[in-house]
Amino acid sequence: MDLKRAHELIYYPVSDHMMEHGEGIYLYDADGKQYIDCASGTFNLSLGYGHPEVVKALRDQAERLVHATSVFQTEPVNALVRRLVELSPANLTKVHLKVSGGSTANEGAVKMAQVLTGRRDVITLFRSHHGQTLMTATMSGESFRKAPFPSLLPGVLHVPDPYCLRCFYRERPETCGLLCVERINDFIEHASSGSVACVVVEPVSGSGGNIVPPDGYLAALRRLCDERGIVLIFDEVQTGIGRVGRMFAAEHFGVRPDILTTAKGLGGSGAQVAAILADERLSGLSGDHHSFTYGGNTLAAAAAVATLDVIARPGFLENVREVGAHIMERLRHLAAAHPYVVDVRGLGLMIGVEVADRDGRPDAALARSLARHGMDHGLILRTSRYGRGNVVKIRPPLVITRPEADLLCDRLDALFAAEAAA
Repeated sequence: MDLKRAHELIYYPVSDHMMEHGEGIYLYDADGKQYIDCASGTFNLSLGYGHPEVVKALRDQAERLVHATSVFQTEPVNALVRRLVELSPANLTKVHLKVSGGSTANEGAVKMAQVLTGRRDVITLFRSHHGQTLMTATMSGESFRKAPFPSLLPGVLHVPDPYCLRCFYRERPETCGLLCVERINDFIEHASSGSVACVVVEPVSGSGGNIVPPDGYLAALRRLCDERGIVLIFDEVQTGIGRVGRMFAAEHFGVRPDILTTAKGLGGSGAQVAAILADERLSGLSGDHHSFTYGGNTLAAAAAVATLDVIARPGFLENVREVGAHIMERLRHLAAAHPYVVDVRGLGLMIGVEVADRDGRPDAALARSLARHGMDHGLILRTSRYGRGNVVKIRPPLVITRPEADLLCDRLDALFAAEAAA
């Protein structure tokens, strides 16, 4: 077989770029060209490519034990459970590791809520992205996710995002009284089955456009759930493990969910690992209802422990916040020179650049063009809503330094200038 045509055997589309190795924030192709990975892989390389401590943990563990069934204890799994409980909100004292990724973690969290409450319905946001299993695709917002599938999960209710720039209710954040939370009561009353088990929310939207909620939104959502006996689930698959400058976004917003899911960045340099962190009262979901063969993998757990050790060190998260704020400041200066940039928003190193046409309407084509031409400027970029959105996402590995941040911004400046001149 002609190996040059091997890509034709891959089920999903791939680019023409052949990548060979990576180090830190950089990925290198077969011609030796260097790219700053502004997407951190698939937002899962929190410590970048080949972090030495993660690689050492993988190598050392591989020589001892790669996998063992979850019937038995292993030191890496025990250590990971302890570390997650130490670093998460104080009410989250149970850790479910028998999940394979963010999708199955979120699905398991919903099952826990349904078992506890005896209720069915799930409330999520319009632009949410909670996974790609049939349940989590149904839970996620966006019609394009559901269009090909004739059978979907019943009992999912989507409500408007706290998207202040393009408010569903045409209000302003300083006068709206958090209408986007208050109106959820109307959705429950008139559009649900009356049997709501949980609300699932990304503290900062991932695929949906890097939407940062206004002050008080998540606290108001917590109160609504408490008043109605609804389980509040934070999907921190993208926001967790230092991405927003805190170990979890729950800490930044000062709100304790009943369940928190984490994945992606937990593997540090690409190990496949995920977890559900739950309040004690949500215990009770049996293994035969949610348990996956490669969940709780010993090798991945070792990598996750090494990752948490690095991120929890004094000064690490402070640097994430400082470098993120520096990038945001530079991008806002850049926006002043390019009128099609209508907003720069984010927390830590989870940053979004929203672009629009001359009339202020979302310009997804422009966002796609920026991402496509980013490769010419040594940048790997992704856009919101799987290429259907108008937000360019800037999420480099958390190990990025101040000089590297300036290099990233210099390349973005050149990219945006070239796009404006085209």
